[in-house]
Order: sequence, then C-alpha cells, then structure tokens
Amino acid sequence: MADEPKKFGESPLGQPPAPAPGQPQPAPQFAVDITAMSAAYANFCRVTATPEELVLDFGLNTQMTPVPTEPVKLTHRLVMNYFTAKRLLGALHMAVQQHENTYGVLETDVQKRVRQGAQQRLGAGPPPR
Repeated sequence: MADEPKKFGESPLGQPPAPAPGQPQPAPQFAVDITAMSAAYANFCRVTATPEELVLDFGLNTQMTPVPTEPVKLTHRLVMNYFTAKRLLGALHMAVQQHENTYGVLETDVQKRVRQGAQQRLGAGPPPR
C-alpha cells in the first residue's frame, strides 16, 4: 500500500483531498497510456496560428548565436485548439512558478544572465538601480 505510486495531489491514504467549502472542485484524474510515448529535447519553438488552431513547431538549435545560413532543424509539430492551448498555458505557468519559488527566478534575457554570472564570479553584489 505505502509503495503504490500516487497521482499528483493525492493524500497518503490514496484518496483525493476534499476541497474546502466554497472552493472549486478539482479537475478529474484521467487514466493515461504511455506505452507508445516518445521523448524529445527541444530548445527552440516556433508558434504559428490559424483562426481555429495553434501550431507549435519544436526543434534543436545547435548554434550559440544565430546563423542565418544554417536553419534550425524542426523535429516535432504539435497542433491544438485554443482551449487546449489555454489549459497548457496555465499548467506551464504553474510549473514554472513552482520551480522559481524553489530555485529562484529564471532570467530569460541572456545578456542579464551573463552580467549576473560575471558579478557573482567577481563577488560583487547586484548592480545599483
């Protein structure tokens, strides 16, 4: 019993926690089949859209700086409707927020990361504002 895997959000007894009065009901848990699932790494994503669907193309950019003559090889395409895209947006936001709460803010501006890393190596504090 104690060694059984638990679904995200389940209590130790295997029962989903009861929502507090006035709280919305949690989303239902769905059984999933992962036998045909594959995994891929991507550090590049291109987003395009139609009025009905969102298209996400993923690939691997092997260049440190953009090289216009060498294209990024796209390997996977994910097409979804906007309802699914909005649910994905919420799930990704929650996951990144939990990561930042645990490990600190993720700086997406490469130039700021380089400056912060250099200051940390030199033992300097953050730049004055």
